[in-house]
Amino acid sequence: MIMKFLKLFFSVTALMLSVVSCNNSNPDLPATLSVKLVDAPGDYQNVFVEVVDVMVKYEESDNDDDDSEWESLGIINSGVYDLLELTGGVSLDLINNTEVSSGIIKQIRLVLGENNSVVLEEETEARPLNTPSAQQSGLKVMVNQAIEAGFNYDFILDFDVDKSIVIAGNSENINLKPVLRASLEVNSGTLVGSVFPLGVAIDVTVSNGDVTASTMTNDLGEFQILGLPAGFYTVTITPDADSELSNIILENVEITVGQITTLESINLE
Repeated sequence: MIMKFLKLFFSVTALMLSVVSCNNSNPDLPATLSVKLVDAPGDYQNVFVEVVDVMVKYEESDNDDDDSEWESLGIINSGVYDLLELTGGVSLDLINNTEVSSGIIKQIRLVLGENNSVVLEEETEARPLNTPSAQQSGLKVMVNQAIEAGFNYDFILDFDVDKSIVIAGNSENINLKPVLRASLEVNSGTLVGSVFPLGVAIDVTVSNGDVTASTMTNDLGEFQILGLPAGFYTVTITPDADSELSNIILENVEITVGQITTLESINLE
């Protein structure tokens, strides 16, 4: 059986923030904010989470636990989403050009509902995914981003499922202890490419020593990794072990701010 890797979205091991700014910005217009969710793989069949809200807290807030200091932004479509589907460049738009106040956003909070579950490898039945903090205090990400009138800020949230899901000892309870990475799109670059043969689960991981991000190829063999800070990266291509194909490692792949770096097609043997 081909193992499905899921690198969820909240690889919040360092998700970076990148801001998309408008060259013709007008300070008389409000600032706007967009948020999209991407994945970082893990060894699960499915990871379902119910997303109900996105909130922000400004620097003036003194008490992180005071809900009155959090501002709800809502989301485009609340509901249950399979994080495992956020691969190969697929992302989930949570907020799109929502008006926000100027100032410094200290944290972003992703609030989940109660309908969360996970399907483990080799199983067919979903198990409850315990997310107490997600309903009470939310999944928090530090951003410390200055917001100015007339600009749009595009945040990418990368959820690292492999590091975020914990099976608790003898009880076998499955808990969510989220690891999230946030990045601003305008301050980062994107890596895209294609890996063959098709029909094989293939993990693509990039790392520069400080930032690590990963995804899976889609049905066409394509992948896309957003929100990478400028620099030189090592790209590791890892096929499913059952395929008996060999790994490939590419060194010194350069990522440039505001640009898409496209790799030549990669053929595993």
